[in-house]
Amino acid sequence: MTTPLLGLPEIAASQSQKHVTHNEALGVLDALVQLSVLSQSQPSAPGSPADGDRYIVPTEATGDFAGQDGAIASHREGTWSFFAPQAGWRAYVADEGGCAVFNGTSWTGPGVVTLASTLNGAESRIVTVEEELILSGASVASSVVIPDRAIVFCVSTRTTEEVTGVWNYHCGIAGEAEKFGGFLGIAAGSTNAGVIGPQAFYADTPVVLTANGDTGAFTGGKVRVALHYLLPIAPEN
Repeated sequence: MTTPLLGLPEIAASQSQKHVTHNEALGVLDALVQLSVLSQSQPSAPGSPADGDRYIVPTEATGDFAGQDGAIASHREGTWSFFAPQAGWRAYVADEGGCAVFNGTSWTGPGVVTLASTLNGAESRIVTVEEELILSGASVASSVVIPDRAIVFCVSTRTTEEVTGVWNYHCGIAGEAEKFGGFLGIAAGSTNAGVIGPQAFYADTPVVLTANGDTGAFTGGKVRVALHYLLPIAPEN
């Protein structure tokens, strides 16, 4: 017998070796309570995972993750365990800097609103994701990206810690340093909403912050970058 929500194994009356069942239940609790995953876009199991590493398995994953679409993968003592989520479960996604929510069929978020959907899984999503970048060198690229086929409206920024080493900075992409704003403020609290005419992107594209000043290099500071875009999702069937 297992519990109805988390699937925790229950100890039977007069059961021998009760510690086995008890420890199994503790393992499930440890994997699922206060859920935080490293990523929901890891296409296959990483080569050298640490005990406690967890992922939301994306669609069409391979290797040890194959066939586990949407499941929570948890690594412990050299073995991957997979747990099926239920509607309403929420997980912090470390590499996206926000929470994803399971709606009963798929994970959405962080910062995802489905404007419309069909019975066969097609969706129109408005997405907002953010990441705080630590600045050093001539430029810094975000790890969150504008995804392939997204239609971008804006990339906004907030200087969360005074930027040093430069007079100001630009926000853009590779080859277009000022696409989302140029000569932006280095003082803590400075903000910019880099609105553009809606533009489609056809490859995963990081945002790049570029130093501007006589040294041409950041020596410190932090900037939070937020991406605002529409993402169409093709039908699943």
